[in-house]
Amino acid sequence: MISVIIPAYNEEATIQRCLLALSHQTVPRSSYELIVVDGNSRDKTREIAAEYADLVFIQESERVPGARNDGFARAKYAIVATTDADSIAAPDWIEQILHSFKDPKVVLAFGPVTAIEATPKNRRYVLLFDILMRFGAVTHLYYYTLGCNTIFNLEALKRAGLYRVMDAGDDLEVATRMRKEGRVIFNPGLKIGFDFRRYDQYGFWQTIFEWYWIVLCGGISKRFTYTKREYKNQSSQKKTENSLNAKKEER
Repeated sequence: MISVIIPAYNEEATIQRCLLALSHQTVPRSSYELIVVDGNSRDKTREIAAEYADLVFIQESERVPGARNDGFARAKYAIVATTDADSIAAPDWIEQILHSFKDPKVVLAFGPVTAIEATPKNRRYVLLFDILMRFGAVTHLYYYTLGCNTIFNLEALKRAGLYRVMDAGDDLEVATRMRKEGRVIFNPGLKIGFDFRRYDQYGFWQTIFEWYWIVLCGGISKRFTYTKREYKNQSSQKKTENSLNAKKEER
């Protein structure tokens, strides 16, 4: 049994597709729960999420790692997974999670990302991520985990101290601590569709520079912020609004 934690902030343009994908998996819906932790969105994120999630609430802690920790505190199940509100899980994602934790020594599992919009540029990004993930997993020098596709044994995560509240680098940092609690594995079958809108809107190298700058500053920087960015999703937002209005009319 699995609890999926989805932090969200002003994600009315993407939260529906995320939750639809999570609602239609190859295992029974009753075998997992969906928890949306909302960063006090100003749009219709919570209203849309309530259509699909088992629990939607406003986060109490700071930043994305804090939202994940808030979700863990309310999780009912022993395995907790994190993903993003703009990501799309593969149909067998939950099934792959169950497979990953058949070994009781596994405390953390993570997997690769694919590009939601498979442009040549996005495919190059995916290739870079995949190389970094696989190299770290094989050498055990580091674990290049992403918050959109990381799964924990909850008790082991609690022993490790949960996520540290940082603006960037929290995924890699928690993986370093989790390796002391048991096995950390990379499962290539754990696939998540990744939205590269941040790189499209703010620039790939600028985004990478800001991420590294924040990490080198200890996870929080006065110069840059990595979370709670505003994105241009006008067309997607309009589609979501039309879908919601249609549902209301049906009622």
